[in-house]
Amino acid sequence: MRRDGEVSRRGRLVGIQSEATSRGMKPFADLIDALTLTPSRNGKLRLMVEHFTSEPDPERGLALAAITRDLDIKSVKPAMLRELVTARMDPVLFGYSYDYVGDLAETISLVWPSVEGGGSENDRPGPALSEVVETLNGTTRNEGPKHVEAWLDLLDSSGRYALLKLVTGSMRIGVSARLAKQALADFGKVDVTEIEELWHGLAPPYEGLFAWLEGRAEKPVSAAKAPFRPVMLSTPLEEPDYGIAKPEDYAAEWKWDGIRVQASAEGGVARLYSRTGDDISGAFPDLMDFMTFDGTLDGELLVATPTAEKSGKPAVEEHAGKRGDDIVVGTFSDLQQRLNRKTVSAAMLKTYPVFLRAYDLLFENGEDLRGFPFAERRKRLDVFAEKLEPTRFDVSPFVPFESFDDLSKLRAEPPHAVIEGLMLKRWDSTYVPGRPKGPWFKWKQDPYLIDAVLMYAQRGHGKRSSFYSDYTFGVWTGEMDAPELVPVGKAYFGFTDQELKQLDKYIRDNTIERFGPVRSVRAEPDHGLVIEVAFEGLQRSGRHKSGVAMRFPRVSRLRWDKPAAEADRLETLQAMLK
Repeated sequence: MRRDGEVSRRGRLVGIQSEATSRGMKPFADLIDALTLTPSRNGKLRLMVEHFTSEPDPERGLALAAITRDLDIKSVKPAMLRELVTARMDPVLFGYSYDYVGDLAETISLVWPSVEGGGSENDRPGPALSEVVETLNGTTRNEGPKHVEAWLDLLDSSGRYALLKLVTGSMRIGVSARLAKQALADFGKVDVTEIEELWHGLAPPYEGLFAWLEGRAEKPVSAAKAPFRPVMLSTPLEEPDYGIAKPEDYAAEWKWDGIRVQASAEGGVARLYSRTGDDISGAFPDLMDFMTFDGTLDGELLVATPTAEKSGKPAVEEHAGKRGDDIVVGTFSDLQQRLNRKTVSAAMLKTYPVFLRAYDLLFENGEDLRGFPFAERRKRLDVFAEKLEPTRFDVSPFVPFESFDDLSKLRAEPPHAVIEGLMLKRWDSTYVPGRPKGPWFKWKQDPYLIDAVLMYAQRGHGKRSSFYSDYTFGVWTGEMDAPELVPVGKAYFGFTDQELKQLDKYIRDNTIERFGPVRSVRAEPDHGLVIEVAFEGLQRSGRHKSGVAMRFPRVSRLRWDKPAAEADRLETLQAMLK
């Protein structure tokens, strides 16, 4: 027998859902607009929490899935949208518009011709978010674009923008999946690690998750095997803390220049996660094939050098000793060839094979080891790793030291070009998600600095789509009396909003050629903009004309005062190579 209160509550929910349907896409469109235009992290969190509070199921859950890119609408692709819009307007005019705006969804939303007598969105609100998802997931690629075309005729530019972002999955609105999970945690007043551990066992529209966060149901039980475990992060080692580096308290390890990953396998299910909990298994089948263990490893994903091709196994260095020294590590530039790929060719797998350098063992045969001291976990890891395929897994070796001076010398001259510093970990530290101060420290090498000349610029995305914010810069080479610029890197951050406006104006005033969305900027010894560039490391590269590749380049400052002729030469960078 139902209680009267339950009947009343369900009646109110039906009323809320009816109201949501009557408003169509507007709440979702307003959220996307606001997130795009809000620069601050706290502001974005507040907007998402307000949306989760005001919108009913399943609308809020589908909005969340769209933001975290967990909706995969297969019936509509960007090429289909181009066909729709160029059937309504001159293709050349659309091409110019797209080049100026720089974002497909935003361009179409602005140029889509209004339908005479179509009314405004307030008169005809169009479909609700749930209707769009349900319709497109139940239709074919032939029918999908027809539905989108009809909805575009109903919606205003804001609604069209939200619809197109939804169907293409291109949510470049300044919100990461991690930030969306933090918004959920704020909404439910729980720790974000609880959301992260549940996430991969949930599916849109997350009604059970919202019921728990609102106190209406018990916490969901994760149905996922091999789930993600929130990672423990380090804090920078700075001068006041130098005195803590004592071998009886801290272990030292090299900080390898790859990407932090978590390899989890349980009950025949294996997954590889990024440090933020994104499932990246599909991009690394050569590692996944060997994840036949039962446990969770925390470590660094690296690439073996191409010399491994002959034997099919990573090569062995002359100084090989412990397992952590056995594999020759490729540069980060090599690893970049494998990142962000949906499919990986056989040639890519052979030329750039990946392996995991393990730092820690979090789970073993269902046993949670995170509450054990680091010293105990490392002993367990050493034994665990003996059973793993040695060409795909090894253990990061400890770095012996007796004093802080020893560490300082090692940091200044590491034995390998793919080392970017040192890690210090307390022997007695438990594995705590987040970034606690004290247990783990990272001591990275000081960044390199050069003066380079701006050569090319391209528009950015999202809130930067109207500005030239992606920059290619170069240094001088050739004869001293007839120098030429050679590109050495790209950067798209490190400057303020005010500096962005100054750069954008300079680029527009000094454009000499256009190559599609790219502008070539005047850059001569007596006329050019010098940019001080900071970067973390440098490797030789046969794929770049300059012969070098930078690690994490960013704009350090703008040298409006410095003549372009006084920028650095390629020989300066070559001298930095190890």
